[in-house]
Parts: sequence; structure tokens; C-alpha cells
Amino acid sequence: MKPLNDAIAAKTEAERQNRNFAFMASRAQDGTITDSEIAILRGRDLHGYDWDLAVAYASGWTAAEAGWEHCFCADGMRRQEAKREAYDRGFADGGGDQGDLFDAARRSNLAAMRKDNQRPIETPPLVARPAPSSWPKPNDHARPTRWSRRLLIVADAAIEEVTPGLMRVSGLRLIDEVRARHGTEAMTIVTIDRHAGFVVNDCPTEMKAPISAMCADEIIADPRNGDALRAILRGREIDDILIAVQGDYLRIVDAFASALPLCANMERSRNSLLQQRAHLRCWLDRGYDGTDNLGAGHIRWGKAIKGLTGKLGEFTARHVGPAPRRGHLIRIEAEDGTPAEGYATSTGDRLAPEIIVSNKTNIRREMAAALRAFGGATRLMNACG
Repeated sequence: MKPLNDAIAAKTEAERQNRNFAFMASRAQDGTITDSEIAILRGRDLHGYDWDLAVAYASGWTAAEAGWEHCFCADGMRRQEAKREAYDRGFADGGGDQGDLFDAARRSNLAAMRKDNQRPIETPPLVARPAPSSWPKPNDHARPTRWSRRLLIVADAAIEEVTPGLMRVSGLRLIDEVRARHGTEAMTIVTIDRHAGFVVNDCPTEMKAPISAMCADEIIADPRNGDALRAILRGREIDDILIAVQGDYLRIVDAFASALPLCANMERSRNSLLQQRAHLRCWLDRGYDGTDNLGAGHIRWGKAIKGLTGKLGEFTARHVGPAPRRGHLIRIEAEDGTPAEGYATSTGDRLAPEIIVSNKTNIRREMAAALRAFGGATRLMNACG
């Protein structure tokens, strides 16, 4: 049985070595082979080594090429002397000299020079501006902006995200929400039309189906759409942008992001119908026509023990709690913590330091509006004592 077992073992070993060398050859053919793997093939071709000896040869060659010390590590297998000889030969072929005291230092310097002279790894270029799809959702921290300096981008079909990746046409009528605000006629509204690309249309015809991916690709592939968007925005000073589109419409905006101006506030709505409506209303709350004096700072919100608070300049808006009869009570306080009495708008209307809000969901919005009004108000002379 011993001759038979020896023959089986020899055949298995031959198949293993052929399989390993064939794998190295395939890596060399497709260009993914490394220097140490090339050394394995070199040991086979130049010195006739089998797989194990070729691996030992490549280990010695790699150590010399990388500037390492000569160090043969026995693996506990058979043919250790033959492997040591193969390692020594690979070390010598790689430029190593065991008789030179400064050999390792010399080779280390050469290895560092080779590394520095190599072609640098190409890194993807940094994006000069964030893509509109990565813009944050609207918030009430930013200062108010004139309607004439605001840009709203909508689509010919308002869609919402039902589940991640699944879109459907929603019942959100953006234009109705916009036109309900006074002064929005001065705002720039750009519509993404599936047939005409970017157009200025205050009352777009809403389609019953979202744009197809193929149609979106056609719009993206046509550079004239980018030129049209640049022509629309040419000569306009924009300080506030809201992207109120989803799905493939948002992909179109990303493709032509370079045509959009860089400004202080760049935001987009997202997700479900209710969230999109809330984001739009939050963004619209920051618009004004320029006839009123409003506080232009950033509101700092905090969650106090007894309720929500917001600060703007010297004023603090505080949610006190339930109103005496019904609703929720908001109090505007001066810097010393007393009610902010004796302030009036630019038209002479007195501002009440206490506000009652019927709907709890509108508390933050009313607090922000009150802080803006007090921030731009004038202290009455007879109230100064």
C-alpha cells in the first residue's frame, strides 16, 4: 500500500503546485499581481523551484527589496535547508548583502526613495460644493430673507417617499402653500418640467405620475438644461434656496448643481407628505417683504425644565404653559427676566409680551415670529421710565 499512497500524495502535491502557479499566472495576466507574487514566478522560471521553494525565494527577495534585515523563519515543515538556501538566494537577488554591516540601512534608504518616486495614488477630487441632495432640512435658526432674494425649485409632480426608495405622487400642492403668504410673488420659482426642463412657472401643471428615470436621464444628458437654469438665475441675487423635489427630480438638480448660486441658506425638503409640508412652511416663515423691521440674528433654542425657550439678542421667548382660559401661553422677556413691555413696531403698533397660541404645534413658530418682531422693535420713550 505504501507505493500507492506515495503515488497519491505525489499526484496531490503536483496538482496543488500547478493550481497555485496557475493562479499566480492569472493574476499576472489581469494586472493584479503584486511584486512578491512576481518574485514567486521568478524563482520558478530562473531557478526551477517548486512552489514551496519559490515562496521562500520570494520571502528573501521581498525582505531585501523592502530594506528589512535578513531573517529566515523556519515554518516547521520539511526541507528547511533547501528553503533556507532559496531564501538566501532570493535575498541576494533582491540586492541584499549579508556581509555588509550597513546593508540594511542602505537598502532602507533605497526603498524609501523608490516609494517617494512612485506615482502618487489618485484620489477622487474634492467636491467644491455640496450636492443639493445632501442639503439639510429647513429650520428656524436662520435669519429672515427678503422674498426677492429667495429661490424655490419645484417639480411638475409633487411626490413623497412612502418607504425608502419607493416614491408616489402626493396631494401636496406647493404653489397653494406658497401663494397663501403675502409677498411671495416677488420670489423666484423654478419648475422642473419633464418636457421643457427648467422653466420659470409660478403655476405649474401638476402631473398625475412622477417623471420616469429614462426621462430624467435625457434631461441630465442635455447641457442646454443647465444653460437654461443659468439664464434664469442670471442677474438675480439669491440668499436663500429651497429644493422642494424628490426622487429623480432631485437627481436632476444634483446634475446641474453647478448652475445654482452659493448662498447662506441652502436647504431641501424630504420624506413624507407631512414632513415636506412642515419643511416648506418652516422655510416660508423666514420670508418677508422688507417693509417691516425684523430681528436678523440666529435664534438659539433650548429646552428648559418648564418648557421650550428661544433667545434672540436681549429677548427670550418662553413657553410658560397652559393659558388661564384655553390655549398655550408664550411670554417674551427682556434681558433682566421681566416681561418685555413698552416695545412697538416701526409702524407704531405696540407689541404684547404675552401671546396665546391655540394649537400646541404652532408654539415654536409663534415664538420665532415674536422674537423676530421684538428684535426689530423700538423701545417707547414713555416706557423707559
